[in-house]
Amino acid sequence: MDDLRTLHRTLDLCLKVGEVLLSSGAGAADVVATMRALARTLGVRHTQVDVTFTSLAMSVQQGPDEPPVVQLRAVTQRDIDYEDLTRVDHLVRDVIAGDTDLEGARTELAQIVSSGHARPRWAATLGLGVMCGGVGLQLGGSLVVVLVATVAAICIDRLQMLMTRRRLPGFYQQVAGGVVATVLAALGTRLAEPWVHLNASLVVTANIIVLLAGIGFMGAIQDALSGFFVTGGARILEAVLATAGIIAGVSGGLSLCAAVGLEIPTLTLPRFDLVGVTAVAVGGAVGAAAFAFASYAPLRTLLPVGVLGGLGIAATEAMSEAGAGRTFAVGLSAFVIGLFGYTVGRRFRVPPLVVVVSAVVPLLPGLSIYRGLFLLGEDGGQQAAQGLLAMVTAASVAIALASGVILGEYVAQPVMREARRVEARLAGPRLVGVTRARRRGRGRTRERAE
Repeated sequence: MDDLRTLHRTLDLCLKVGEVLLSSGAGAADVVATMRALARTLGVRHTQVDVTFTSLAMSVQQGPDEPPVVQLRAVTQRDIDYEDLTRVDHLVRDVIAGDTDLEGARTELAQIVSSGHARPRWAATLGLGVMCGGVGLQLGGSLVVVLVATVAAICIDRLQMLMTRRRLPGFYQQVAGGVVATVLAALGTRLAEPWVHLNASLVVTANIIVLLAGIGFMGAIQDALSGFFVTGGARILEAVLATAGIIAGVSGGLSLCAAVGLEIPTLTLPRFDLVGVTAVAVGGAVGAAAFAFASYAPLRTLLPVGVLGGLGIAATEAMSEAGAGRTFAVGLSAFVIGLFGYTVGRRFRVPPLVVVVSAVVPLLPGLSIYRGLFLLGEDGGQQAAQGLLAMVTAASVAIALASGVILGEYVAQPVMREARRVEARLAGPRLVGVTRARRRGRGRTRERAE
């Protein structure tokens, strides 16, 4: 490109697109590939892109005797925003298809990042509450458990919003969320005791899953598997700190409740029969769809996300009851979700990331984390070994969950590509006769039987 001003504007557009993708949880490999494809379409070739989790750099050297042009951009926004992610994905596709030029893309991108959402913030808070209620139902909780879990999730979200405005780090927000979940569960148990039994453990577990849902496990594992070790290491550290904050908050909440006489009863796990598995599927579907709603995903995706989430958790519980290990069951279900999530994303015109991250929410290891914490603090630490085993199981489930989804995406893309080729070549269910015509010479073809 001879016009240096156009070159700068092109690099700026690519960096802004990369910022939206990276801050929404996309893997570094996807960010780099998207930025390079966008630049190549706009006439800038042989670009170099560097991703370091908190910053993006893009450079190009037009000739061996010319200095390189380098632009940098910091990435500070970390909120999950699937509405902006979807709109930017559509914008990139329009540019690559030739439907939008450079100036049009810059104008539309400025509108995307500066405009608000189609639904208000209180609706997202309500969505998190419904998500927590669905997870409570998934865990086998009663109507009271669902209601208390919903109220606790709403309180946690509003508290974390206030802490965000005060610019407190995410670790302390997770600690506060864990404390609030535990205290409200214990308080709800005491208040409801004269009328109905409340399983406070399920309330705490449901809120742990809500807190885990905002952690970028998927992007961290994808970066580590795709060779972006610096970005992957930073994301894994962020996920570990956020999870440690939840553990610290719940542990502190349990100690605080015991100190003031609001002890939480012993953890009781529900037994899953045919009716229980149905409730698990319904609760998982509600939780997955509600998380997508709270993350500003397009409304057209809520039903397929709910179906995938419900089927995934139901299959996991069925395999676990049949004797399969929890980690294997979760990994296999996550693989299937990743496999179908790619197809659903293309069908409903959203990035597959929107579908798979929301659909795996019911599979997050909240129950294992809470069970490990409870056993570590029970009977003076006599069951510490079982508690540590539960915590290790939670870590292995998280890794199996992310890696299973990514493997499903890896398999789905070439399968879909080859399936489209086969579909284009086949003339139909012919049992006899010609199914494909071949060209002979220029302008002459054999008769095609269609």
